[in-house]
Amino acid sequence: MHAAADLPRATRREWMGLAVLALPCALYSMDLTVLNLAVPALSAQLRPGSVQLLWILDVYGFVIAGTLIPMGALGDRIGRRRLLLVGAAAFGVASIAAAFATSAAMLIAARAGLGLAGATLAPSTLSLIRNMFQDPAQRTVAVGAWIASFSAGTAIGPLVGGVLLERFWWGSVFLAGVPVMLVLLALGPFLLPEFRDPHPGPLDWTSAALSLLGIFAAVYGIKRFAGAGLGWPPALFLAAGAGAIAIFVRRQSRLPHPFVDLRLFRAPSFSAAFAIYGLAAFAALGVFVCTAQYAQWVLGLSPLRAGLCTVPFALALIAGSLLTPAAARRFRPASVIASGFVVAAAGFVLLGRLEADSGVGLLIAGDVVNALGLAPVFTLATDLIIGSAPPERAGAAAALSETGSELGGALGIAVLGSIGGLVYRGAMAQVGGLPAAGDTLGSALQAAQGLPGPAGAALIDAARGAFASSLRVVCGVAAALAVGLSLVALLYLERESDGARQPCEGGAGVVPAEGESP
Repeated sequence: MHAAADLPRATRREWMGLAVLALPCALYSMDLTVLNLAVPALSAQLRPGSVQLLWILDVYGFVIAGTLIPMGALGDRIGRRRLLLVGAAAFGVASIAAAFATSAAMLIAARAGLGLAGATLAPSTLSLIRNMFQDPAQRTVAVGAWIASFSAGTAIGPLVGGVLLERFWWGSVFLAGVPVMLVLLALGPFLLPEFRDPHPGPLDWTSAALSLLGIFAAVYGIKRFAGAGLGWPPALFLAAGAGAIAIFVRRQSRLPHPFVDLRLFRAPSFSAAFAIYGLAAFAALGVFVCTAQYAQWVLGLSPLRAGLCTVPFALALIAGSLLTPAAARRFRPASVIASGFVVAAAGFVLLGRLEADSGVGLLIAGDVVNALGLAPVFTLATDLIIGSAPPERAGAAAALSETGSELGGALGIAVLGSIGGLVYRGAMAQVGGLPAAGDTLGSALQAAQGLPGPAGAALIDAARGAFASSLRVVCGVAAALAVGLSLVALLYLERESDGARQPCEGGAGVVPAEGESP
């Protein structure tokens, strides 16, 4: 190991390269949210069925989740810059195909292509950061900027989508990313160095297939469980996913050149950071989906106005991510992460105080406090994960980190959503004299439209009150989880040595681009 003072520090070129890397990250997250605003317009033109519409919305995330690990391993083998640039070109082509889709099937195929291309972005950009910024303090700043770029895309998405949809057709929301990718393709070869594993071994296609099958089936089963409860179809998909993941893990322990180096999990700092990142996504996304429903169904906001209410959350996450490196220089990472979870728990408690007649002020305040607490958690957990991995396996470690986050978020939506659903149905069952209104607030609001004035108003009031009760329980669970994770951080990350956050000797195992110094 080198001492931190002996490690090469990033120059102006690396920081300019970081700005280039931020572009696809912002686009990656923007594409996850912007389509929701275009659903009414594309539905009117393409007339997708209900199942087709679900695939239009979900296939992007499914493909990303299933191909992150293979793409990370591929980047370690062919070069992370090369994979990023190929993915950027493919993303631009798929965006154009999606924008001019003439049928629902064509749009689903284009969205799947976007997911495949998008899966190259997160592991490539994060693993390049791992190698470009070898100094631990500088790397923490770079990872904070990386996290902030995703938040910026989330904040920009509703704004850009709303403006485009007011002036152009629904497909224009996909074309917004094409200029971004052109900038990346133009500047990337000059500002981004190339890194790869010099002795990667052959790409194991069986591992790639197992990863795709396992993650895809697991995420699909989780989503089916969140939407319809635990019946036979979700259970079969979950079982198939768990089985494929178990075989994948067993296979990695036997391969001389595995996709995922399981020895990484022997380090308490890596395992704890990985678990913390996934469970933080579990709590954050599970509550986020519930508060999004609250904004539209309880407060009665339009999708665009509800999207605008999330902008302060994204801005707070950006600010917190950029301020985290300063805190990490003064305090140990474990203490900063633990403190972040305590602040996030306070945000969950604020959100749990929302009532049926609360305004947007309390919703925004809770979101902002929550974001300020989660920002150091996401930033430092990511930094610890990639800093614990050898440079030649940075792509696989980055992909593993993002896959854990994807699975954690999907589980959070399913589990916390199911808890909320149970509380909602229990609260509605205690209200006598009301007609049957389904199992969700959305179905109750639809049922109320067919009732006379007083009866419809009574049903709406009862359903909104029941949803507020369910939100209170969901936020309470998330707050308790955040407090528990703060203790985990103190117990398992406090012992993390400084060496775990530094690269291996001399960056060994990394092949720089031609003309570059190692």
